[in-house]
Amino acid sequence: MVPILVFDIETVPDATGLRAAWDLEGDDEAVVEAALARRREQTSGTSDFLPLHLHKVIVISMLFRDADGLRVRSLAGAPGDEGKLVQGFFRTLDKYTPNLVSWNGSGFDLQVLHYRGMIHKVQAHRYWDQGEDDRDFKWNSYISRYHARHTDLMDLLSLYHGRAAAPLDQLAKLCGFPGKLGMDGSQVWDAWRSGLQDEIRDYCETDVANTWLLYCRFQLMRGAMTPDEYEAEIVLTRQALGALEGDHWREFLAAWPT
Repeated sequence: MVPILVFDIETVPDATGLRAAWDLEGDDEAVVEAALARRREQTSGTSDFLPLHLHKVIVISMLFRDADGLRVRSLAGAPGDEGKLVQGFFRTLDKYTPNLVSWNGSGFDLQVLHYRGMIHKVQAHRYWDQGEDDRDFKWNSYISRYHARHTDLMDLLSLYHGRAAAPLDQLAKLCGFPGKLGMDGSQVWDAWRSGLQDEIRDYCETDVANTWLLYCRFQLMRGAMTPDEYEAEIVLTRQALGALEGDHWREFLAAWPT
Protein backbone atom coordinates (compact mmCIF):
# COMPACT_ATOMS: atom_id res chain seq x y z
CA MET A 1 0.00 0.00 0.00
CA VAL A 2 1.36 3.41 -0.98
CA PRO A 3 1.28 5.63 2.14
CA ILE A 4 -1.14 8.55 1.99
CA LEU A 5 -0.48 11.80 3.82
CA VAL A 6 -3.34 14.28 4.13
CA PHE A 7 -2.05 17.67 5.24
CA ASP A 8 -3.19 21.16 6.16
CA ILE A 9 -1.43 24.23 7.52
CA GLU A 10 -2.48 27.20 9.63
CA THR A 11 -0.73 30.54 9.35
CA VAL A 12 -0.59 34.00 10.87
CA PRO A 13 0.80 37.23 9.39
CA ASP A 14 4.60 37.42 9.49
CA ALA A 15 5.24 40.65 11.39
CA THR A 16 9.02 40.39 10.99
CA GLY A 17 8.66 39.82 7.27
CA LEU A 18 6.26 42.73 6.93
CA ARG A 19 8.81 45.04 8.54
CA ALA A 20 11.44 43.92 6.05
CA ALA A 21 9.30 43.74 2.91
CA TRP A 22 6.86 46.60 3.45
CA ASP A 23 8.98 48.92 5.65
CA LEU A 24 6.41 48.90 8.44
CA GLU A 25 7.29 49.90 12.01
CA GLY A 26 5.94 49.16 15.47
CA ASP A 27 5.25 46.11 17.60
CA ASP A 28 3.90 42.94 16.01
CA GLU A 29 0.23 43.79 16.41
CA ALA A 30 0.67 47.33 15.08
CA VAL A 31 2.61 46.06 12.06
CA VAL A 32 0.03 43.41 11.24
CA GLU A 33 -2.90 45.79 11.64
CA ALA A 34 -1.18 48.30 9.35
CA ALA A 35 -0.58 45.59 6.76
CA LEU A 36 -4.18 44.37 6.89
CA ALA A 37 -5.40 47.95 6.52
CA ARG A 38 -3.14 48.41 3.49
CA ARG A 39 -4.54 45.26 1.90
CA ARG A 40 -8.12 46.46 2.48
CA GLU A 41 -7.21 49.73 0.78
CA GLN A 42 -5.58 47.92 -2.14
CA THR A 43 -8.67 45.72 -2.64
CA SER A 44 -11.26 48.47 -2.11
CA GLY A 45 -12.27 46.88 1.17
CA THR A 46 -13.02 43.44 -0.24
CA SER A 47 -10.15 41.54 1.41
CA ASP A 48 -7.31 41.90 3.89
CA PHE A 49 -5.70 38.59 2.86
CA LEU A 50 -1.92 38.96 2.73
CA PRO A 51 0.33 37.66 -0.08
CA LEU A 52 1.34 34.06 0.56
CA HIS A 53 5.03 34.74 1.20
CA LEU A 54 4.03 36.89 4.19
CA HIS A 55 2.24 34.08 6.02
CA LYS A 56 4.06 32.45 8.95
CA VAL A 57 3.36 28.73 9.45
CA ILE A 58 2.28 27.90 13.02
CA VAL A 59 0.73 24.43 12.59
CA ILE A 60 1.09 21.61 10.09
CA SER A 61 -1.38 18.76 10.67
CA MET A 62 -0.97 15.40 8.96
CA LEU A 63 -3.22 12.36 8.74
CA PHE A 64 -1.10 9.38 7.73
CA ARG A 65 -2.65 6.19 6.30
CA ASP A 66 -0.49 3.19 5.51
CA ALA A 67 -0.47 -0.58 5.99
CA ASP A 68 -0.09 -0.07 9.74
CA GLY A 69 -3.31 1.91 10.07
CA LEU A 70 -4.32 5.55 10.42
CA ARG A 71 -2.82 8.18 12.69
CA VAL A 72 -2.85 11.95 13.07
CA ARG A 73 0.11 14.11 14.02
CA SER A 74 0.66 17.85 14.19
CA LEU A 75 3.83 19.89 13.99
CA ALA A 76 3.36 22.99 16.12
CA GLY A 77 5.45 25.31 18.25
CA ALA A 78 6.48 28.82 19.14
CA PRO A 79 6.86 31.50 16.42
CA GLY A 80 10.61 30.86 16.26
CA ASP A 81 10.04 27.19 15.43
CA GLU A 82 8.65 27.77 11.94
CA GLY A 83 11.75 26.48 10.16
CA LYS A 84 11.66 23.26 12.20
CA LEU A 85 7.97 22.75 11.38
CA VAL A 86 8.48 23.18 7.64
CA GLN A 87 11.59 21.01 7.65
CA GLY A 88 9.71 18.34 9.61
CA PHE A 89 7.02 18.18 6.96
CA PHE A 90 9.46 17.75 4.09
CA ARG A 91 11.52 15.27 6.11
CA THR A 92 8.40 13.10 6.34
CA LEU A 93 8.19 13.11 2.54
CA ASP A 94 11.87 12.20 2.28
CA LYS A 95 11.34 9.24 4.61
CA TYR A 96 8.08 7.74 3.34
CA THR A 97 7.44 9.18 -0.18
CA PRO A 98 3.68 9.24 0.48
CA ASN A 99 1.00 10.37 -1.91
CA LEU A 100 -0.12 13.80 -0.70
CA VAL A 101 -3.78 14.80 -0.38
CA SER A 102 -4.96 18.32 0.36
CA TRP A 103 -7.81 20.75 0.02
CA ASN A 104 -6.46 23.76 -1.89
CA GLY A 105 -2.92 22.59 -1.17
CA SER A 106 -1.69 23.71 -4.58
CA GLY A 107 -3.35 27.10 -4.18
CA PHE A 108 -2.21 27.91 -0.66
CA ASP A 109 -0.53 25.36 1.62
CA LEU A 110 2.30 24.17 -0.62
CA GLN A 111 3.01 27.62 -1.99
CA VAL A 112 3.35 28.97 1.56
CA LEU A 113 5.61 26.03 2.44
CA HIS A 114 7.77 26.78 -0.62
CA TYR A 115 8.31 30.41 0.38
CA ARG A 116 8.82 29.71 4.07
CA GLY A 117 11.19 26.86 3.23
CA MET A 118 13.30 29.27 1.19
CA ILE A 119 13.38 31.74 4.06
CA HIS A 120 14.51 29.11 6.58
CA LYS A 121 17.00 27.24 4.35
CA VAL A 122 14.84 24.11 4.43
CA GLN A 123 15.90 21.10 2.35
CA ALA A 124 13.22 19.14 0.48
CA HIS A 125 15.10 16.87 -1.88
CA ARG A 126 12.39 14.26 -2.47
CA TYR A 127 9.64 16.82 -2.87
CA TRP A 128 11.39 18.76 -5.65
CA ASP A 129 12.57 15.70 -7.61
CA GLN A 130 11.07 15.77 -11.11
CA GLY A 131 12.96 12.79 -12.47
CA GLU A 132 16.55 13.92 -11.98
CA ASP A 133 17.21 11.23 -9.34
CA ASP A 134 14.20 8.92 -9.55
CA ARG A 135 12.88 8.22 -13.05
CA ASP A 136 9.38 7.52 -11.68
CA PHE A 137 9.16 11.17 -10.63
CA LYS A 138 9.49 12.29 -14.24
CA TRP A 139 6.01 10.93 -14.86
CA ASN A 140 4.51 11.41 -11.41
CA SER A 141 5.96 14.19 -9.26
CA TYR A 142 4.72 16.28 -6.35
CA ILE A 143 5.04 19.44 -8.44
CA SER A 144 2.81 18.68 -11.43
CA ARG A 145 -0.79 19.77 -11.10
CA TYR A 146 -2.02 16.70 -12.94
CA HIS A 147 -0.03 13.96 -11.23
CA ALA A 148 -1.43 11.69 -8.52
CA ARG A 149 1.53 12.05 -6.17
CA HIS A 150 -0.30 15.15 -4.91
CA THR A 151 -4.09 15.24 -5.17
CA ASP A 152 -5.53 18.66 -4.44
CA LEU A 153 -9.15 17.62 -4.08
CA MET A 154 -10.56 21.12 -4.34
CA ASP A 155 -8.63 21.78 -7.53
CA LEU A 156 -9.44 18.41 -9.09
CA LEU A 157 -13.15 18.30 -8.28
CA SER A 158 -13.62 21.77 -9.77
CA LEU A 159 -11.72 20.64 -12.90
CA TYR A 160 -9.17 23.38 -12.24
CA HIS A 161 -11.73 26.21 -12.46
CA GLY A 162 -11.58 28.43 -9.39
CA ARG A 163 -15.13 29.70 -9.90
CA ALA A 164 -16.40 26.13 -9.45
CA ALA A 165 -14.44 25.39 -6.26
CA ALA A 166 -16.48 24.24 -3.25
CA PRO A 167 -15.65 25.08 0.38
CA LEU A 168 -14.33 22.15 2.40
CA ASP A 169 -16.81 22.77 5.21
CA GLN A 170 -19.89 22.76 2.97
CA LEU A 171 -18.94 19.76 0.83
CA ALA A 172 -18.02 17.74 3.93
CA LYS A 173 -21.41 18.46 5.47
CA LEU A 174 -23.22 17.66 2.22
CA CYS A 175 -21.49 14.26 2.25
CA GLY A 176 -22.58 13.62 5.85
CA PHE A 177 -19.23 14.42 7.51
CA PRO A 178 -18.77 16.86 10.41
CA GLY A 179 -17.26 19.80 8.55
CA LYS A 180 -15.37 22.53 10.35
CA LEU A 181 -15.62 22.72 14.13
CA GLY A 182 -14.70 25.54 16.50
CA MET A 183 -13.34 28.12 14.07
CA ASP A 184 -12.41 28.82 10.48
CA GLY A 185 -9.30 30.18 8.84
CA SER A 186 -10.36 33.81 9.19
CA GLN A 187 -10.34 33.46 12.98
CA VAL A 188 -6.85 31.99 13.37
CA TRP A 189 -5.01 35.31 13.79
CA ASP A 190 -7.32 36.46 16.58
CA ALA A 191 -7.10 33.03 18.23
CA TRP A 192 -3.30 33.14 18.02
CA ARG A 193 -3.22 36.61 19.62
CA SER A 194 -5.42 35.24 22.42
CA GLY A 195 -3.02 32.39 23.14
CA LEU A 196 -5.30 29.66 21.79
CA GLN A 197 -2.56 27.64 20.11
CA ASP A 198 -4.03 24.29 21.16
CA GLU A 199 -7.42 25.21 19.73
CA ILE A 200 -5.80 26.17 16.42
CA ARG A 201 -4.00 22.82 16.30
CA ASP A 202 -7.25 20.97 17.06
CA TYR A 203 -9.05 22.86 14.30
CA CYS A 204 -6.29 22.02 11.81
CA GLU A 205 -6.43 18.34 12.74
CA THR A 206 -10.17 18.12 12.16
CA ASP A 207 -9.66 19.77 8.78
CA VAL A 208 -7.35 16.95 7.69
CA ALA A 209 -9.89 14.42 8.96
CA ASN A 210 -12.61 16.04 6.83
CA THR A 211 -10.26 16.07 3.84
CA TRP A 212 -9.43 12.40 4.34
CA LEU A 213 -13.11 11.45 4.45
CA LEU A 214 -13.78 13.38 1.25
CA TYR A 215 -10.79 11.67 -0.37
CA CYS A 216 -12.25 8.27 0.56
CA ARG A 217 -15.58 9.32 -0.99
CA PHE A 218 -13.70 10.43 -4.11
CA GLN A 219 -11.91 7.07 -4.29
CA LEU A 220 -15.31 5.37 -4.13
CA MET A 221 -16.65 7.60 -6.92
CA ARG A 222 -13.70 6.97 -9.23
CA GLY A 223 -13.77 3.21 -8.63
CA ALA A 224 -10.49 3.00 -6.69
CA MET A 225 -12.50 1.63 -3.74
CA THR A 226 -15.38 -0.80 -3.92
CA PRO A 227 -18.42 -0.01 -1.75
CA ASP A 228 -17.29 -2.65 0.75
CA GLU A 229 -13.75 -1.26 0.83
CA TYR A 230 -15.09 2.24 1.33
CA GLU A 231 -17.30 1.17 4.25
CA ALA A 232 -14.37 -0.70 5.81
CA GLU A 233 -12.22 2.43 5.50
CA ILE A 234 -14.91 4.51 7.19
CA VAL A 235 -15.13 2.02 10.06
CA LEU A 236 -11.34 2.04 10.44
CA THR A 237 -11.32 5.86 10.43
CA ARG A 238 -13.99 6.04 13.14
CA GLN A 239 -12.07 3.58 15.28
CA ALA A 240 -8.73 5.32 14.78
CA LEU A 241 -10.11 8.78 15.57
CA GLY A 242 -12.00 7.41 18.54
CA ALA A 243 -8.74 6.13 20.02
CA LEU A 244 -7.11 9.57 19.86
CA GLU A 245 -6.99 11.88 22.86
CA GLY A 246 -8.65 15.28 22.77
CA ASP A 247 -12.07 16.81 23.17
CA HIS A 248 -12.02 17.87 19.53
CA TRP A 249 -12.09 14.24 18.42
CA ARG A 250 -15.05 13.47 20.67
CA GLU A 251 -16.83 16.52 19.24
CA PHE A 252 -15.90 15.45 15.72
CA LEU A 253 -17.31 11.94 16.18
CA ALA A 254 -20.43 13.29 17.89
CA ALA A 255 -21.07 15.48 14.81
CA TRP A 256 -20.64 12.48 12.47
CA PRO A 257 -23.74 10.27 12.65
CA THR A 258 -23.38 6.63 11.72
